[in-house]
Parts: sequence; structure tokens; C-alpha cells
Amino acid sequence: MTIKEAQKSVDNWIKQYGVRYFNEMTNMAILAEEVGEVARIMARKYGEQSFKADEKCELSDELADVLWVLICIANQTGTDLTEAFLKNIDKKTKRDNKRHINNTKLI
Repeated sequence: MTIKEAQKSVDNWIKQYGVRYFNEMTNMAILAEEVGEVARIMARKYGEQSFKADEKCELSDELADVLWVLICIANQTGTDLTEAFLKNIDKKTKRDNKRHINNTKLI
């Protein structure tokens, strides 16, 4: 699935099952919540915290939740994520094409 197809799939789902998009600020709050759930799992699985009894640990599901809400925000603000992502790669390449290669901390 391409990014464009993902944006269309989310839009179709919202129109069929979701009634309408939550407003932008609600979706921003939901995005923060979902990122927090990713952080919780990362802290327990890769960090020093331990899991609580019966705690949910589905990193892939939580990452997909983040992607879903991010796509919702892009759709409702008229952002073409494919175009934005390609511009972002170009920006990073121009800005950082030597930065990380010359970083002795990464060797």
C-alpha cells in the first residue's frame, strides 16, 4: 500500500464508519496519547522498566495507531503525505548529508 492509498483508505473508513473526522485539536491530543503508548512499550521492552502483569505489549499495533491518527490529521488539513515525505527526505539530505557521516559518536 502506498502512502496515498493509505490516506484514501483512512478517508474511506472515516466516511463509512466514523461519521466524520474528530476536529484537529482532538486528533492532536489522540496522537499524543498514541505516541505515549508507543513510549510506554519502548520503555518496558527496550528500556529499564518492566511490564506490569497482563500489560498490553503490541508495539506494531500502537505504531499503526500513531500512523492512523497522523493520516487523519494529514487528510483533514489537506496534506499530501507522499509529497511532504519526499520534500522532507530532500531537506534532510541537503542539510545532513555530511553531518552523521562525520559524527564520531556514531562510529
